[in-house]
Order: sequence, then C-alpha cells, then structure tokens
Amino acid sequence: MKENSLDLNMALGKSIRVYLKEGSVTGIKLAEVVNLTIQALASPRNKLSDLNNFFSKEVNTQGVYFLFGVDDKTAKTKVYIGEAENVWERLKTHATTKDFWSEVILFTSKDENLTKSHIKYLESRLISIAKLTERYILENNNSPKLNSLPLPDRDSMEEFLLNIKILTGTLGHKFLENPISILVQNDESSEQIFNDKKDSSSKELRLFLKVKGTNAEAIQTNEGIVVLKDSEVSIKESKNYSYKTLRDNLISEGIISKKSNDKLIFIKKHLFSSPSSAAAVIVGNSINGRKTWKDQDGNNLNEIEAEDIK
Repeated sequence: MKENSLDLNMALGKSIRVYLKEGSVTGIKLAEVVNLTIQALASPRNKLSDLNNFFSKEVNTQGVYFLFGVDDKTAKTKVYIGEAENVWERLKTHATTKDFWSEVILFTSKDENLTKSHIKYLESRLISIAKLTERYILENNNSPKLNSLPLPDRDSMEEFLLNIKILTGTLGHKFLENPISILVQNDESSEQIFNDKKDSSSKELRLFLKVKGTNAEAIQTNEGIVVLKDSEVSIKESKNYSYKTLRDNLISEGIISKKSNDKLIFIKKHLFSSPSSAAAVIVGNSINGRKTWKDQDGNNLNEIEAEDIK
C-alpha cells in the first residue's frame, strides 16, 4: 500500500491495556481498549470481596457480566450471561444461588453512560450471539426480547458489543467469536454475527488429506484447522490412541456420523486446535498432521511454512 493511501476496508489494530492487580494472570484483572470508555474486570470467584474492595466504583454500577464454569457432564466450558443496574449486588446473589461458576468477567463504562435500556439490549444480543456461535454451553434458560433503541444508541451499543468481544477474547474466552461455519471466508451458508471489518489481505489455505482411501478437506485459520463438511473418516481405529476420546465425543455429538459400512463422515464443519488432532480423528490412529495435510500442489504444512518463512 502506498504511504499516503487510505484503505477503508482494512481492519485496524487495537491497543489493549491490561492491569494485573496482584501481579498474577490468575488474579483480578482490569482490561481496557485504549482511548475508549469500555472497561472489563475479570476475577476468580474466591476473590469477589477483593474485587469490590479494589474496584468498588467500577463494579457498583450498571453493566453486563459473564459467569464461567465447567459442565459436569461434558467437561465443556459453560457461561451464564446477565445484566444488572448494580453488578456487584447481582454477583453477591449469584455467589449464593449458582454453583457452577468459578470466574466472572464484567463490563461497565467509565463515563457511567449506560442506561437500563442499554444493558438490556446488550444482554439480549449477547445471549443470541452465544447461541449462534455454539462455542460454550449456555447456562441461560430464557432469551430476553431485544428491546428497541433509537438508531444512534443502537449503533453505539453494537460498537460496545464489538469491544466486549475483543476484551473477552483477550481475557481468555473466545466464545463470542464468529461460529466455525464462517471462519472460512466466502462461505455463503452463514451470516456474519458482528459487523467488524475483516482483513482483506488474509488468505485461506485449503488443505487435503488422503490416507488409505479416506479423503478429507480443511481450511487453515488463525484458530487451527477447520475440517469441512462431507470429509470422510475411517471407520477403523487403533485401540487407546491419544485422540480416541475426542473422536468418540465427536461421534456422540453427531458431528461425525455413519455414511456407509466402511466410512464415517463429518456432518458439519469442525475446528481442531492442531493439524495432528484433525488428522488422527480422521484416520483413526496417531499421525503427524503437519506431514499428511497438503495443499493442492502436494506440499505438506511443514514445507508450506518453511517456504513462507523464507
């Protein structure tokens, strides 16, 4: 890009400031987007009193919050989303009525300009987004109706939502990120949840795996490997290999289903954290995914990355 040119479609960087109150990443944290009024506080459940002692002004005001914990049956992370005109008073109630959570992240505004209508709007949108992303189990039983706001207020809250997503991800929870189905660019089957601009310079890397008659396709993303729908899975598997539990869970959840007597198939896209975990689930035994996933020219991931580094 020329020095004096301006690309309005280019995603702009964000500066995040994180303050560790106790000098520890497991303790109380204050996070802010530089030059904006939004602020986030994260705290373990056992530090709630300290949270109020250190940040009384920030928590004794209106805002939205997330309670995070682990589902006992599936061992997956789950979240409860709420709003309150006084977040601290609501958290005290949850400390005695809800058992599952071990961490809270709350969002308020430095200028205290959020109204009851604003936070109700945010809560409704956040619950709707969490249902669409399907990244965490949602603890909420009800879906609050989206209240109407004047257009300027609505646009302001949509921008607030974008920054909630950024700060929540910075603090370790990416459940508000777009669903796996639209991590793949140019996928017309899903609608973008947030109206944030994407970096048009990013490139997708389509990968192929062909092992013993089993064929699968995937896309490399910033979060890992997305195996595409209709990718085949070998029905044979080694006993007690390291990814057997993951494979069994995907089958029990219906993400992988039976296609024929000798083949299984992905019913929908699925994100894997590494190429090897994706490859191992597909072929049914431990395998080096960095050598077996290849591009259309037959170059494996190790070779592709080596060339990129050059």
